[in-house]
Amino acid sequence: MPSRLDEFRAYREKMNEKILASDHLGIKRFFNLDTMAYHDGALPGKTKELLGLVASTVLRCNDCIDYHLIQCVAAGYTDAELHDALNVALVVGGSIVIPHLRHAYETLELLRAEAK
Repeated sequence: MPSRLDEFRAYREKMNEKILASDHLGIKRFFNLDTMAYHDGALPGKTKELLGLVASTVLRCNDCIDYHLIQCVAAGYTDAELHDALNVALVVGGSIVIPHLRHAYETLELLRAEAK
């Protein structure tokens, strides 16, 4: 049975393909801008993914939290580092972020279980 993360990955890939197949110039430009924002620059891409995780948590976007956690785990962040970053999101976002913090912790558990 596919996990929540398997379903997320499959849906994201399928829908991104459909969106990009529309060949809309503005949408394609935005997707490219988003992709390029996380490449190495003055800040390493790894750091930018952590920033994306914090911003996504404050903005309360579970899909974005999942995406950035996948990237952060792939980049080698430890649980302690991710918990510290999520604490910053909680402090900035306040108690309304708590449900998304729960989601992030569950996603991290799923990612660590996949790695075993």
